[in-house]
Amino acid sequence: MSNSIIGNSKLVGFVATRDQARAKVFYQDVLGLKLVSEDQFATVFDANGTMLRVTPVRELAPAQYTVLGWEVADISATVAAMSRAGVKFEQYGFPTQDVQGIWSAPGGTKVAWFKDPDGNILSVAQH
Repeated sequence: MSNSIIGNSKLVGFVATRDQARAKVFYQDVLGLKLVSEDQFATVFDANGTMLRVTPVRELAPAQYTVLGWEVADISATVAAMSRAGVKFEQYGFPTQDVQGIWSAPGGTKVAWFKDPDGNILSVAQH
């Protein structure tokens, strides 16, 4: 018997937005997530098998840390393609962060951060 209460259950991601229509364009058209459904409670996307619920809120104070991230096979190519699609990558002044915004961590992981239209910090990473 497993000690896991929800370890075998699917994870659902949530991100808040003040403007559902603007968020829908960003997540669907810019990031390329598949739209599943939308109503007054959430715009729902399929993020490669994980449900992402973009939920409208009246007030939003974006977290000062990453709230969603994607693991990618080729971070340089991904960042280049996303930049061409209009995504602006953040520069945090880390000594090993390059001009594309890709930071090389001491262990070899590479990460680049960007924000959605509401200022939520998102990332792509290559492990």
